[in-house]
Amino acid sequence: MAKIGFIGTGIMGKPMAQNLQKAGHTLFFSEHFDKAPADLVGDNGIALANPKEVAQEAEFIIVMVPDTPQVEDVLFRTDGVAAGVGAGKVVIDMSSISPTATKAFAEKIKATGAAYLDAPVSGGEVGAKAATLSIMVGGCPNAFERALPLFQAMGKNITRVGGNGDGQTAKVANQIIVALNIQAVAEALLFAAKNGADPAKVREALMGGFAGSKILEVHGERMIKGTFDPGFRISLHQKDLNLALSGARELGLNLPNTANAQQVFSTCAALGGSGWDHSALIKGLEHMANFNIRGE
Repeated sequence: MAKIGFIGTGIMGKPMAQNLQKAGHTLFFSEHFDKAPADLVGDNGIALANPKEVAQEAEFIIVMVPDTPQVEDVLFRTDGVAAGVGAGKVVIDMSSISPTATKAFAEKIKATGAAYLDAPVSGGEVGAKAATLSIMVGGCPNAFERALPLFQAMGKNITRVGGNGDGQTAKVANQIIVALNIQAVAEALLFAAKNGADPAKVREALMGGFAGSKILEVHGERMIKGTFDPGFRISLHQKDLNLALSGARELGLNLPNTANAQQVFSTCAALGGSGWDHSALIKGLEHMANFNIRGE
């Protein structure tokens, strides 16, 4: 069983850490930002003062925080991970951040003698709790093989995409697809309801055909019921689409539908919905249509 540092125990990180503990691993948590959740601390969960101490104790150090600046802080602050790692250790960033920054972070960590993997995840809170996350990994094959048992405790579809940065690139591509599918489902249900059809029955009919999808199944139901407590917050999806759009500019690409979905998310944010689940994108469309599919 491995000694694992785990930094970032939020909506996604906490159940991921719990699944590693269920698999028998010992986890070390940093309290530099918040106290470690009490139910994670015990026989196989140890709270330490800062990321440096975590890195000194652990063989693997997993980071699961919201965005690029937070990853940089955890890794390279004075008492950060980089100050505590060295040969034989593996740093695994499971956050969703900039592919370009990831390549730079990887080089700095590898200069200490440690290995670096970027391993962002997809599947939301549901997947994190069920240990069914898709995990997209960038980094060297040897480090990937060493970390694979850890990934298997947290996810099901685990793919080494390529070198450092490629995992993050795959995650940005994933978020483009998810956003556009959410928008497609929202527009379809809005169209159906405005036309006088029962959106719940329309969703039921569509589930059996070529339009059926996990988004229609899970997020379509959220849209119909109006249950928008976050599994994945709109603000985080906006961050991911910003990565897509800024990357597209660097590459000379036009991603028109991605840009449009970002504008609808921005409408939701303007309505006070930054913390809503991303399925609440439909509320932005409803606002523009002055029509609500739930009759609210």
